[in-house]
Amino acid sequence: IVDPASTFIDKDVEVAKDTVILPFTILTGHTKIGSNCEIGPYSHINDSIIGEEVIIENSRIREAKIGNQCVIGPFSYIRPGTVLYDHVKVGDFVEIKKSEIGSGSKISHLSYIGDAEVGEKVNIGAGTITCNYDGYNKYATIIEDGAFIGSNTNLVAPVKIGANAVTGAGSTISSDVPPKALAVERATQKIINDWAKHKENK
Repeated sequence: IVDPASTFIDKDVEVAKDTVILPFTILTGHTKIGSNCEIGPYSHINDSIIGEEVIIENSRIREAKIGNQCVIGPFSYIRPGTVLYDHVKVGDFVEIKKSEIGSGSKISHLSYIGDAEVGEKVNIGAGTITCNYDGYNKYATIIEDGAFIGSNTNLVAPVKIGANAVTGAGSTISSDVPPKALAVERATQKIINDWAKHKENK
């Protein structure tokens, strides 16, 4: 514990040997943290199980299970019911709710993943959203092993992305994508030459 004065650890928390707790970290409930981890600074973990050699920086984790050698943060929010398997990366401004993320998968930036099953070695690009709620019910998104989700993809659940499939950046995917297929859904770019000339006289 680098700075006990700025750190809160609840009475039922268990921390294994050689783990470093950095300042302004809060560990509550029945949280268990494995060995050789680095937690904090500014992290809050509640009722969660953290594996070995995990790095969690400036993030919040609630009622989740984190595998070994995961890297989380900064500014990640892992919500109840989430399971991260080994070697998962969750980056800045990523929120995950009630989802399973397979080993070696990466969600590096600015994404929301909810009610999803994500396979192994999946790459989820920046700005990806699982559109899981239609105003009445929550629906599941399934992303199979090795899939590549392009930046700013909207996955409209219920939907399944097959193994090693690719979605083009900026696509809204509302139908299942077969394995190894490319799915692109976006308007054709138009170029209107000299369009900005009307501004010159203002």
